[in-house]
Amino acid sequence: MTRREPTALVTGFEPFDGEAVNPAQEIARALDGTTIAGHRVVGAVLPTEFTTALPALRRLLRVHSPMVVIALGLAGGRAEIAIERVAVNLIDARIADNAGAQPVDERVLKRGPNAYFSTLPVKAMLERLLAAGIPAALSQSAGTFVCNQVFYGLSHAIARRKAVRGGFVHVPYLPVQAARNPGAPSLPLQTMIEAIRLCIDTALTVRRDAHFAAGTTH
Repeated sequence: MTRREPTALVTGFEPFDGEAVNPAQEIARALDGTTIAGHRVVGAVLPTEFTTALPALRRLLRVHSPMVVIALGLAGGRAEIAIERVAVNLIDARIADNAGAQPVDERVLKRGPNAYFSTLPVKAMLERLLAAGIPAALSQSAGTFVCNQVFYGLSHAIARRKAVRGGFVHVPYLPVQAARNPGAPSLPLQTMIEAIRLCIDTALTVRRDAHFAAGTTH
């Protein structure tokens, strides 16, 4: 019996809210098929829809059995790679998803806990990005749109899988998007691809997270 190659899963989202491109999608596509720390990276794109995003994610988890999962999303207006710490059991959509749905004051899972913490080594990832000269920060809120829904659903799915690490990272606009949103910060796609590559490598190789107060400079 052939032993399955260990994998790491990276997901992005389709463009939404009138945008023609989503950097999260482009990063997932760019990393798909690469090898990081001895793990084959599977890059996949999730629909930006409340009813279909989690079923699509669950299929990916079932098919690939990844050891590390990093879900990515766009947060236009943020100036850096935002490593999320907390997923909340809440959907409160400011805008409609790509299917036109805009649920308000709903739970992601009716019987799930109120929140989950990321199981990624978030502070070690932050240190790695800053050391590489990539703008990055820890974030205490992943919002209440499909990004948070996927983060929460992922966390719930792997909660009992102690060997699997997972979490969420928000990325800024691409320069072409920022040009259409005057004053909005952005990062080049290659910088964001390298950032997520470093995040995956850190999640696969660092067993114990760094320990320092959030908000301090490292």
